[in-house]
Amino acid sequence: MPNKKKKDSFILQAGILAFAGIIVRIIGLLYNRPLVDIIGDEGNGYYNSAYYAYSIVLLISSYSIPSAVSKVIAQRLATKEYRNAHRIFCCAFIYVLVVGGIASLFVFFGAGLLVKMDSAVLPLRVLAPTIFFSGILGVLRGYFQAHKTMVQTSVSQIVEQLVNAGVSIGMAYVMVGMVADQDATTQASYGAAGGTIGTGAGVLVGLLFMLGVYALNRKTIRRRIERDTTHVDESYGDIFKMILMVVTPFILSTGIYNINNFLDNTIYQQIMMGVRKVEEAVVSTDLSAVAKGTKISNIPIALASAMATALIPGISSDFAQGYIGGVKKKVAKSVKVTMLISIPCAVGIGVLSRPVMMVIFPQPASLEISSILLSCMAVSIIFYALSTLTQAILQSIGKMNTPIINASLAVVIHAVVMVLMMLFMDQKYSLYYYVAATVLYSFILCVLNQISVHRHLHYSQEIYKTFVCPVLASALMGATAFGVYYGLYSICKINILALAAAIAVGAAVYFVLIIRWRAVSEEELCSMPKGYMLLRIARKTGIMKTKEENRTVSKKKPAKKTTSPKSSKKQNEIENKNIKIQIDEMDDDYWLDE
Repeated sequence: MPNKKKKDSFILQAGILAFAGIIVRIIGLLYNRPLVDIIGDEGNGYYNSAYYAYSIVLLISSYSIPSAVSKVIAQRLATKEYRNAHRIFCCAFIYVLVVGGIASLFVFFGAGLLVKMDSAVLPLRVLAPTIFFSGILGVLRGYFQAHKTMVQTSVSQIVEQLVNAGVSIGMAYVMVGMVADQDATTQASYGAAGGTIGTGAGVLVGLLFMLGVYALNRKTIRRRIERDTTHVDESYGDIFKMILMVVTPFILSTGIYNINNFLDNTIYQQIMMGVRKVEEAVVSTDLSAVAKGTKISNIPIALASAMATALIPGISSDFAQGYIGGVKKKVAKSVKVTMLISIPCAVGIGVLSRPVMMVIFPQPASLEISSILLSCMAVSIIFYALSTLTQAILQSIGKMNTPIINASLAVVIHAVVMVLMMLFMDQKYSLYYYVAATVLYSFILCVLNQISVHRHLHYSQEIYKTFVCPVLASALMGATAFGVYYGLYSICKINILALAAAIAVGAAVYFVLIIRWRAVSEEELCSMPKGYMLLRIARKTGIMKTKEENRTVSKKKPAKKTTSPKSSKKQNEIENKNIKIQIDEMDDDYWLDE
C-alpha cells in the first residue's frame, strides 16, 4: 500500500482545479455578454464556428499534451526516477514545437477548408498562432500536474482568461470600428476576429506565467535530478517512441470525444445552407443561440474536467505499483463527488434557464430560443461529467483504445440521428434536433464508458448515495428554486434579485437534504473544496451530528450525558482542530517540495 502523502489528496487538488475552471468559465460568460453586444448574434456565430474548428486542431496537436505528459511523468516520479521524468519533459517540448508549428501553419493557410461560412475564415486565421503557444503551455501544465499539484495550472488558467476577456472586448470594439462603413456581415466577421485576438493574448500571458513558475522551481528540480543516481537513463529515442505511443491514444480519444461540437456545427451549416438554402447570416445567428446555452452548461462540467485531470496522476501511480484497492477508492470517491455537484447543477440550470440567460446573454432577439435550448441540454451536464471522468479513468489504467472505440460509436450514432432528423423532419425544429443529438451523444458515451470501467476494474459504483439521493434532493431543490424565483419576480420584477434568492434557497435545501439523508459523510465533506467550512456550518446548524452524538444515538443512551459538558466540548474542539489542520496542510502544498 502506497505511502499516504498529503500531496496525494487528489480530491482537494481536483477541487482547486475545479474552482479555477469554474472561475474561468464565469469570466468567459461575463465577458461574452459585452462581446456579443459588440459583434451581434451573427458575429457570435462566426466566432464560435471558427473556435470549434480551432479547438479540433488544438486537440489533435496540443490539447492532450498535459494529460499525456502528466501520466508518463507521474509514473516515473512514483519510482523516484527524477532524471528520466525530466528527460521526458524535454522531449515533450520538442514534440509540441514541431507538431504545434505544423498545425498552426495548416490552420492559417487551410482555414477555408475547416469552416463552411466565408465570414468565419478571418477569425480562424487569427487563431492559428495560438495553437503553437498552447502546446508549450500544455507541456508546462502537465509537468506540474504530474507532481499532483494543480495550483500552477489553476492560477495560469485564471490569468489567461482575464487577459483574454480584456483583450477580446477591446479588440472586437476596435475591429468593428475599422469597418463601420461596411455591411453588417463584414462588421460581424471583423468583430469575431477581434474576439479571437484575445484568445491568443491570454495563452501567451499564461505561458509566460508558467515559465516563471518553472524558473522558481528550477533549483529544486535540478537538485532532484542530481540526487537520482540509481536509475538507468532512458534514451531519447525510446522516450519519443513512448510519447507517441501515449499521446496518440490521448489525441484520438480526446479528439473524437470533443469532435461532436465541430461535427454538429458543420452538419447544421451544410444542411441548412446547402440543402435548405438558408442564408449564411441566418445560420450564424441560429448557431449563436446554441453556443450561448453550451457555454452556460459547460460551467459545472468544469468540475468533471478538473477531477479527471487530478485523477490521472494518482491512479497511474497506484496502478503502476499494483495498488488496485487505491484505484477503486479514488474512482468511487471522484464519481460520487462529481455526481453530488453535477446533478443539482443540471436541475438548477434546467428550471432557471430563462432568468440565467437574461443575466448573461440578454439579447432580446434570441433570448427565448436560447433559454429553451439551454433547458433542453441541461441533462447532458450529468452525462458529460460522468463520461469525462470515466474516460480519464480508462486512460489512467492503460486502456487507451477503449475510450476511442466508445467515443467513435457515440459520434457515428448521434451524427446519423442528427442528419436524419434534419433532413426528414420539420425544418422549423432544426435547432432542437441539434440539441437532441448533443444530449444523445453524451448519454451514449456515458453508458459505454461506465460499462468499460466496470469490466476492466471489476468495480461497481454505490448507487443510492451517489445517484438516488442527489436526484431526489435536486428535484426538491429545483421545485423550491422555481417557486422562489417566480414568486419573488412577480412581486419585485428584478431578475437578478429573484435569481440570487432562488439559487441561495435552492442550494440551502439541497445541502440540508443530502446531509440529513446521509448521502455524504463527514470525511467526504471535508475532502471537498471549503469542506471544513461546510462541516462547521452543518454542525452549528445541527444538520450534521458529531461522531460522539452519532455513537450516543446508535447505542440508545439515556438523555443524560455520562461525560461533562466541558469534556464533550473539548473533544469537539479537538476534532475540529484536527480536521482544520489536515485541510490547511493540503491547502499549503502548492509548489514542489524537495
